[in-house]
Amino acid sequence: MSADGVLDTLAAICLIAGALLSVAAGVALARFPDLLFRMHAAAKPQVLGLLLVLLGCALRLRNGVDITTLVLVGAFQLATAPVAAHMVGRTAYPHHDIRRDLLLTDEFAPHAERIGADRDGAPRPSVPAAAPQER
Repeated sequence: MSADGVLDTLAAICLIAGALLSVAAGVALARFPDLLFRMHAAAKPQVLGLLLVLLGCALRLRNGVDITTLVLVGAFQLATAPVAAHMVGRTAYPHHDIRRDLLLTDEFAPHAERIGADRDGAPRPSVPAAAPQER
């Protein structure tokens, strides 16, 4: 088998694996019970599936301009998907769109009251300034 045949086989494997991960992410978006679970399905397997599809395309195309474009698409996806998922979760938390009974730990609970007060326009509780320490 020639080098082109090996690269084409690897490209096919990457394309199929990426497509399966993307389909699994889509099914999970429809089936998962909670916003946080859906966010995970939208961010993790979807990005990995896209990166595998891009890798498969790069192995198949083998052109400098095409590979550069695919790398830029992958980098943009890696930069934006986690930030978008974080912002969706942070926005949904104060609105009680998250089933807290499914959480093992809730590290955001102490901050939720402050965020709710900011959203409602209520004044923040004043925090006294720290007194200077004497030496």
